[in-house]
Amino acid sequence: MPVLDSDFSPKIPFKNGHFNTIYGPLFLKEHINYTRERLHTWDKDFIDLDFYKVNSTTLAILIHGLEGSSFSHYMISNVKYLNKKNIDTVCFNLRGCSGEDNNILATYHSGKTDDLDFVVKHIIKKNSYKNIILIGFSLGGNLTLKYLGEKGRNLFPNIKGGITCSVPIDIASAEKKLENLENKLYMGVFFKTMKNKILDKSIKFPEYKLNTVKLLKATKFKHLEHLYTVPVFGFKSPEDYWEKASSKPYILKIKVPTLLINAKDDSFLSKECYPIKEAEESEYFFFEKPLYGGHCGFISTFKKEDNTWLQERIFKFISTKIGIANS
Repeated sequence: MPVLDSDFSPKIPFKNGHFNTIYGPLFLKEHINYTRERLHTWDKDFIDLDFYKVNSTTLAILIHGLEGSSFSHYMISNVKYLNKKNIDTVCFNLRGCSGEDNNILATYHSGKTDDLDFVVKHIIKKNSYKNIILIGFSLGGNLTLKYLGEKGRNLFPNIKGGITCSVPIDIASAEKKLENLENKLYMGVFFKTMKNKILDKSIKFPEYKLNTVKLLKATKFKHLEHLYTVPVFGFKSPEDYWEKASSKPYILKIKVPTLLINAKDDSFLSKECYPIKEAEESEYFFFEKPLYGGHCGFISTFKKEDNTWLQERIFKFISTKIGIANS
């Protein structure tokens, strides 16, 4: 599909990518009362799902980003908007992100689609939704694209399409971009929670021989991958993880209408994360590159009620490209 034109044009100072990125988490916090369901997994662990329903025949499965949760601002804002459009929602909290540590040593990573498949199968078995849409943000978007590509034409017929936002589809280059000085603040936030979680795991599972000195000195994602992701999930190296977990190689295998929105001023994303060629070659994959928006931001103005561009864009794709006009 051709690369889509974008009409996102925020007011100053939201044309600054960093301002747009940090404004939401700091000032757009909302309250919501989810209905939580705990799934017990095949490996003696659990996954928490947070539902918000309006008795629709369509369900959107939302997946958050790195160290996010169902309570991340972009999750809540989209849940509430979709509900107003008569679409049920469920937020998939990745393992260890629901407010309670999971039972086993392994948590989640950018390519762990077996958990998403488990959630999808559970929802289809337990419910009678006519339409299911996958919506992923950042790391959750990578999971979404990779899952849709892995399944290809073997996707459950209930799943009608996918929408993703601010996605590092090429992990190797995106991690290098995140190491730039401009991203030091974000890295500090990520590393604070990630290091604490890894340290807690080493205490709960003494057989996991963590080098705590190296953990405390870690300044790159590659360092954490050496210490945790590689040994815990069985990868050969960080490079092996990057190659196997990245969603970019799966894009041309996607066989349902799918949208990726990556802002040009997203400081988390490398040039490899803007798949123009893939969009031009695919019958199903749509790519939109707004000039502004930051990372999972897309805030237009200080007026809260006017900040619905992303939500409107998501619903427009659902109704026009996926073809679910009346849910």
